[in-house]
Amino acid sequence: MNQDTIAAVATAPGEGAIAVIRLSGCDAISIAEKVFSRVVRSFKSHMAYYGNILKEDGSPLDSVLLMVMRGPRSYTGEDCVEISCHGGQLITRRVLERLFMVGARAARPGEFSLRAYLNGKLDLAQAEAVQELIAAKSELALENAERQLEGALSEKVRSFQRDLTDIAAILEAWVDFPEEGLEFATMEEMVGSLQEASLQMKQLQATFHDGRALHEGLTVCLAGAPNVGKSSLMNALLKKNRAIVTEIAGTTRDVLEEDLRLGPLHFKLVDTAGIRETPEIVEQEGIRRSYKAMEEADLILLLLDASRALSPEDISLLNHAPKEKRLLIWNKTDLMPPSASIGGIAVSAKEHTGLDLLKAAIESFVWNKGNALSKEEVLITKMRHYQALTNAIHYCHAVIQGLESGVSAEFVAADLRAALYELGTIIGTNVTEDILSAIFSKFCLGK
Repeated sequence: MNQDTIAAVATAPGEGAIAVIRLSGCDAISIAEKVFSRVVRSFKSHMAYYGNILKEDGSPLDSVLLMVMRGPRSYTGEDCVEISCHGGQLITRRVLERLFMVGARAARPGEFSLRAYLNGKLDLAQAEAVQELIAAKSELALENAERQLEGALSEKVRSFQRDLTDIAAILEAWVDFPEEGLEFATMEEMVGSLQEASLQMKQLQATFHDGRALHEGLTVCLAGAPNVGKSSLMNALLKKNRAIVTEIAGTTRDVLEEDLRLGPLHFKLVDTAGIRETPEIVEQEGIRRSYKAMEEADLILLLLDASRALSPEDISLLNHAPKEKRLLIWNKTDLMPPSASIGGIAVSAKEHTGLDLLKAAIESFVWNKGNALSKEEVLITKMRHYQALTNAIHYCHAVIQGLESGVSAEFVAADLRAALYELGTIIGTNVTEDILSAIFSKFCLGK
């Protein structure tokens, strides 16, 4: 199927000034010429030409700009054609249908990037960065995706591979020529090199928490008893009236979700129903969903009412919400200051006071060390990268133990090959078709 010429709309769905339709494959230029009013094969590469897309009867369908990008100087490494037509959904679909009529096939999600990977234009980590670049919801996520696309992560992985390959070559020589007494490095030197490589891999592996926070965003759950001001705080953080606020206990009966930007970070902010004992069936369901939201959240903002003593519901929530993922928030401090015995962050959602302290506390919670990231730091954002590093580190430790305990070089070399294999899955030198399908199926059409 990689011999087919594929086509798809590369711009976002909807109406706009223009839409870009992308063609890629060995017949891209000849297919474009069948529907264009000029001789496409005569066009210079990477230059735009004006003309008309023609209907079957030769009459104009749309006036467009058409650009030829001859392989390998294209995104996919194949001959590519990009057609910039008018951006209405109907006209875009009709232009695309004309390409299908004369020999193109509809591209699958991520198929252009898959071909770029297969043709050596990108490694697998860089290809994944393309989608992360598109999906980035914060400046830091965008910067990290750009670094990965430029090859920063791939270069780190390759440096690990080079270090392990040097040691593997020595071990393989011991296996192949045991009678020669070859020794290009001492056992202590190899163990030291493996320990250093393992340490560097652990340091990269440890960035997964921050990388996930950047790429996916974290879920922040507002929880508390009825009328402690959860919905008011949600509106104050969002700077808009997203949740209904009344003095009636139990106003919020379902889970509300909204995207929230705090500085360079992106969050999903969740407002929940007030938790209390109630005979009301609908409210009971809302409370059940509140508990579920608390369980699934990365961070719980547990609200307490500073204007009154702790209620049984407050005490129950303090016992229920895990300390390692909660922040205590004393709301309504405009009515009375919070109790000093419990601690927490003092805010007034009504007066919008204390919000900066709350935002700083949320950001501090996100980062493992409470520090903002360096722009040069490389983060891993994919679980498969994390797992591959975990496995590679495990095999390196097995090699170290084998060397120190005198295990045969043949068995030690096998563990080192396994570590190299795991690292290769990150950048795509060792990867199955199933993994490729799973990765690229998550891409958008046209990319």
